[in-house]
Amino acid sequence: MTTALTARQLIDQHRPTLDQALETLRTRAYWSPFPEHPKAYGENGSLGPAEGQTAFDALRDARFELDQPGTRGWTGGETSPYGFPLGIEYPTPDVDVLLPAMREAMPAWRDAGPEARAAVCLEILTRINARTHEFAQAVMHTSGQAYMMAMQAGGPHAQDRGLEAVAYAYAEQTRTPAAAVTWSKPQGKRDPLELTKEFTAVPRGVALVIGCNTFPTWNGYPGVFASLATGNAVLVKPHPRAVLPLALTVRVARETLAEAGFDPNLVALAAERDGEGIAKTLAVRPEVRIVDYTGSTAFGDWLEANARQAQVFTEKAGVNTILFHSTDDYRGMLANVAFSLSLYSGQMCTTPQNLLIPRHGIETDAGPRTYEEVVADLAGAVDKLLGDDARATALLGAIVNPGVAERLDGAASLGEVALASRTVEHPDFPDATVRTPVIVKLDGAKPEAEAAYLSECFGPVSFAVAVDSTDDAVALLRRTIREQGAMTIGAYTTDAATERLVEDACLEECAQLSLNLTGGVYVNQTAAFSDFHGSGGNPAANATLCDAAFVAPRFRMVEVRRQA
Repeated sequence: MTTALTARQLIDQHRPTLDQALETLRTRAYWSPFPEHPKAYGENGSLGPAEGQTAFDALRDARFELDQPGTRGWTGGETSPYGFPLGIEYPTPDVDVLLPAMREAMPAWRDAGPEARAAVCLEILTRINARTHEFAQAVMHTSGQAYMMAMQAGGPHAQDRGLEAVAYAYAEQTRTPAAAVTWSKPQGKRDPLELTKEFTAVPRGVALVIGCNTFPTWNGYPGVFASLATGNAVLVKPHPRAVLPLALTVRVARETLAEAGFDPNLVALAAERDGEGIAKTLAVRPEVRIVDYTGSTAFGDWLEANARQAQVFTEKAGVNTILFHSTDDYRGMLANVAFSLSLYSGQMCTTPQNLLIPRHGIETDAGPRTYEEVVADLAGAVDKLLGDDARATALLGAIVNPGVAERLDGAASLGEVALASRTVEHPDFPDATVRTPVIVKLDGAKPEAEAAYLSECFGPVSFAVAVDSTDDAVALLRRTIREQGAMTIGAYTTDAATERLVEDACLEECAQLSLNLTGGVYVNQTAAFSDFHGSGGNPAANATLCDAAFVAPRFRMVEVRRQA
């Protein structure tokens, strides 16, 4: 779009989508305005796969201009996990210039009201959606996701999460009347006491979004759009190895805001070199009143302890667990878990790590299976899934950074290897590091094994933990959630009493539970508008994507009373 649109035009254009999003939040049904099939793009102004590739190629080996105030230099250094440098330089900000400019942009944005802000946010998301294949290339070559996953999770699924945040933000801001109201208190024979009252949703200040390496858009968009829709300016600080997807987001947002008549400095980029550590400096600036963070527990804890002037939302490390008791679809269970362990080389905050299996084995529709048989059969299911190299690369993607490879290589020393990791040659990117998962057997009764299974080993590493009984498994599940946190919990059982034990454990320890998944839905996937990503109630995260508690603290209601 090249012509300016008024806020009213954008409201009229996007109000039906907003209304449907609000309704879907209520029903928790399936819905998405953004198609996930790659062939849905290429017409009506959207980029097809080849056009997305061309657009991505045009960004390489060049400066990424944003025309934001306070640029003091340029930085870069991203290297694709598929084996080549991107060669892109981004503006580095003088925050003493940029942050005041962002604050100056906020009053007009505040005064526009929740509906206009929501409409502009939807226009930003719509423009991003039209460039989904370009964003897919950017996500693929910064995160290491395989192309289809980058296109879907980094594209429409991330856009869904952004829209979900906008809808929650609109709902929370409009619970209080927007128009002036008359307040009248009867006084018996005397005249009533009368006041007029006006209520305004007031933003907290500048919101800092600290991006992650693995899911820059999917994890970044909820915070970006929740803060923007509630009237805040948003400073995006990407992970230095995954700048491009969020830099593109900032560029689209700035262009859209300007065309809609708002100050583009409501959204800005703060790029840095790897290891520079500007997030610590930015997080404690007095102008920064909101922080969204996805990453390590150590830095998440530091933010919660030190960014005291801000409302801090963190998603940190956790130990995700699947408990095995019994199943009426053994083959389906093995296939489902094998896929969950393999997807994106286990580089998801929702990937299962600990597999709790009774020593005496489990009951199945194929007859009883011992612990050893279950582990061997699961290893065989992973081997079968990844036996073809072309299929394996499409599912695994590439190892995102050397730390993941080091943990993967070190896992063999932690116990008996049931499934060894192998290197897969990528047919299109010979310099990519592609590795299959490793499964290590551990004895849950041995104290020396606790150091392994009671800490996160991020990447394609899982532990088959032998437990003495179902009660022991549930007790270990509770302890793991309470001490280490978990984004996801899975369980397989045909026994109602066991199901209730696991459900009670997850309700009391506050963890999201998936039971008996054997089809095309996996424990490490969540759907916007229906599933909650994380709970905010255990150490893995202090917030969930997305609910009212994620958006409501980003603004405050300020009241003006006048004598009637």
